This record gives sequence, C-alpha cells and structure tokens, in this order.
Amino acid sequence: MLTSRQLSEFKNQLLERKKELSVHFEDNDHFNLQRSLRDSTAELSLYDNHPGDLATEEYERGKDVALNENFRAEYEGVERALEAISKGTYGICEVCQEQIPVERLEALPTARYCVEHAPDQFVSHGRPIEEDVLMPPFGQYDLDDKFENVAYDAEDSWQDASSYGTSESPADFYDPPEDYQNTYIESDENYGYVEDYENFVGVDIDGKNITVFPNKEHEEYENVLDEEGIMTEFGDLEPYEKDPYTED
Repeated sequence: MLTSRQLSEFKNQLLERKKELSVHFEDNDHFNLQRSLRDSTAELSLYDNHPGDLATEEYERGKDVALNENFRAEYEGVERALEAISKGTYGICEVCQEQIPVERLEALPTARYCVEHAPDQFVSHGRPIEEDVLMPPFGQYDLDDKFENVAYDAEDSWQDASSYGTSESPADFYDPPEDYQNTYIESDENYGYVEDYENFVGVDIDGKNITVFPNKEHEEYENVLDEEGIMTEFGDLEPYEKDPYTED
C-alpha cells in the first residue's frame, strides 16, 4: 500500500500538472480551436478556394485538433486520479484490484491499470496501403534483379533525376568519380543503352547492314578486348565462328 507521504507527493504532482494544463488551454485558446478556420486565414469566405490553397491551414488545424484531444485526455486522467485519491482507491488496478507498483505510478501518475491489464497493449505492425505499390527503395519497380531485364525502372528514373544534382559530394563515395558532375549513385552506368557495343553498333530497320560507328566508347571497348586478348566481352569466338569472322 502507498504511504501517506507517497499519496501526498502524488497528489501534489497531479495538482501541479492540472494547473499547468489549465494555463496551457487558457494561453493558447485551446490550440486556437475556439476560432474558425476562416478567422485564422483572415478571409471572409473559403468557399471559392482550391483545396490546395488551404493545404497548410488544413494540416495545422488537424494537428491542433489532435494535440487538443491529447491534452484533454491527460487533463481528464489527472482529474480521475485526484478523485481516486479522495476515495482512497488511487494506485489500485481497476481490473484485478491489485496494487499498482510504485515505479509505474512514478512514471505515469494517472495510471489506472497494472501492466498486465493495461489497455491497448497490441502494437500494430501494419503499413500504409500505399506501400503495396511504393516500397522502399523502389519496390516492385526495381527490375535490375530480374533475368536479362532491360526495362526502364524506378532506379533508372532516379539516376536521371540525380544527374541534375544532389547533395552528395566526392567525399560520400568510396571510389569518387573523376567528374564532380557525376557525384551520384552508379553514375558510370550506360545511359540510353545496356551493353557497351550498343553505343557504336547499329543496323538498318530490317536488322541488317551492321555498321560500326567509331567513337570514344568504341575505342575504349577495343582497348579492353585487346588487353584481355579476346574478340568479344563474353570470351573468344568458337573455332567454327572465328575463321569466317576473321577471313577478311
């Protein structure tokens, strides 16, 4: 059982909190909820306003309502606790009628239940419905891991956007890029094509008349093949393919 001294300390603490809440409500006019939204926007009418024009005001009003309800619930809890002290039932669980531990009352003076019978013990692990289609980092729209996928996915979209500038600097990279303009993730990936040779090899509309267009990428590609001593990036050609390929 709580001692007389403990009850007195809890009562003083509750009275002090009740006073603080009362002053808080009075000073901010119940989070300005006594005034209409029209008064807070200084407009005669909001009828002809686009919802987007009032987005900030609506958000702030919703926040004020939530804060007011939270403070109001705390105020009512303080009043119930003071009433329980006057009736001699303070510190007793309303469900099992057992004594609530002093440590719990010190942490939450308005506690009405012991830990075992406290309501709302279930912690929801539900996620917003939007995550069914938008999952971090890109969810089902990150297609790189799919076999031989070359579709333009969300990661490609991010790379295009970040190429115009991000908050990253060369210090944020393990292997900093040579050009400061390339300080974004995977800036060295091919842009507009997948395989290197697609940047300098082309065909006509029928897929014929293969043509090589000499450029910087073609030169780098050839240098890599020469260093490795192979004819393609996936290895050397088979003997039956090599002769007709090199006979010219």
